[in-house]
Amino acid sequence: MNATAEIASPVQNDPALARLIEQDRRLVALGRKVCVLKAIGWPSSLEDHFLAQWRAGRPELPQPATPPVYLDDTIAGLRELMAQIDRRHPIGRWLYKTAWSYAVAAQMLGAIGTPEFTRCSALLYGRPDYRYRSQDITNVDSAREVLTITDELIDSRLLPEVPSDIPAEEFARRLRERIGVFFHHDTVQVVLDPELSSKATAGSRRISLRATAMFSERDLEQLVEHEAFIHTATLLNGMHQPHLHALGIGAPRTTRVQEGLATFSEIVTGALDIARLRRIALRVVMVKHALDGADFIEVFNGFLDAGQSEVESYRSASRIFRGGNVRGRVCFTKDGAYLEGVMLVHVFVRKALQEGRADLLPMLFAGRLTTADVIELAPFRDSGLIAPPLYVPPWARDPQRVLATMAFSTAAQRLRLDRLDLQRFVEFEDELIEESGLG
Repeated sequence: MNATAEIASPVQNDPALARLIEQDRRLVALGRKVCVLKAIGWPSSLEDHFLAQWRAGRPELPQPATPPVYLDDTIAGLRELMAQIDRRHPIGRWLYKTAWSYAVAAQMLGAIGTPEFTRCSALLYGRPDYRYRSQDITNVDSAREVLTITDELIDSRLLPEVPSDIPAEEFARRLRERIGVFFHHDTVQVVLDPELSSKATAGSRRISLRATAMFSERDLEQLVEHEAFIHTATLLNGMHQPHLHALGIGAPRTTRVQEGLATFSEIVTGALDIARLRRIALRVVMVKHALDGADFIEVFNGFLDAGQSEVESYRSASRIFRGGNVRGRVCFTKDGAYLEGVMLVHVFVRKALQEGRADLLPMLFAGRLTTADVIELAPFRDSGLIAPPLYVPPWARDPQRVLATMAFSTAAQRLRLDRLDLQRFVEFEDELIEESGLG
């Protein structure tokens, strides 16, 4: 079937779509020129030098060579496209917002190291101190509450150490086995990269692992649910879309929901452990700390004092200061998006199920979308313009399971752990017998 025949059916009842589909193609070409993480990444050599100086008692602020990346032609092209898009049409609004997010990201890269970098970052990924109009608390309030609750559940110092004893090559083999069956229409490679700063990253055709890292059993479950079944799956689902190709690129405005959906997936499948949940919350607190003026060493110390290793603390701090200023106030706010995103997805899923709209859940996986996109674009799934997702994680295929998990966790929150200790279980039975009058 040729391209003309492919677009004929959905366009027949909506003549405006032909022009919007052409604008979609232009947006994809422009958006691919904006590569945020590649532009602001730090080389691994900085880590070795910083930790060597730290251990010698002579800590120095890192000096990353991260020059601004000027994309003036791309910004001009995006703005020209935005001026031409019909925002009265739902597809037009989606394209406009997506083009806007790429323009902001491109402007951010041209402002690396300046306050404008942080302003643009906050527009795309949010700020820890932002409060939604319908809510009473900020993202950092939620993060601190998560840390308090987990402190009450278990002393972090008593958490058993999870052995990271699986070499990267063996881990890659096991990961290939887990994902091979799921991606039945595509080949997704698992490759080793000695220069990778994080333990793992996921694209549409490749999941990269740091070649020098050692992995744990928990890492396997988390990578499968978070990176493979969400990040790789949504990219591939978007790339398989027959008409709207911008669904297959990771527009910056979709980051909060993407990371939230991936973290939510870890939660509902039991892949998220309490130590990782604390790391996610702690990053939000440390982004706020950096925005308030803490420098790299102070943020590094904050992670260290919270129980992270020197290596983990360096990598967590470097994520926050990518593209920013290691002296504070200018930083990359993306790490605050994970917790905010999972809250957004949690509330969205609850409201969708509560209002009888379980049909919206598969739309979360149709490509790289926000929760607002899912609502606005749902009618175009019915018209055939947007195809159903090819890959949907097992937990999302049965909304009843998700609803049961949410209902139980909500009910269990009302139990007061601060009013009892383990001995209370023994005392309860003794009191029951005593009060029965039959003992």
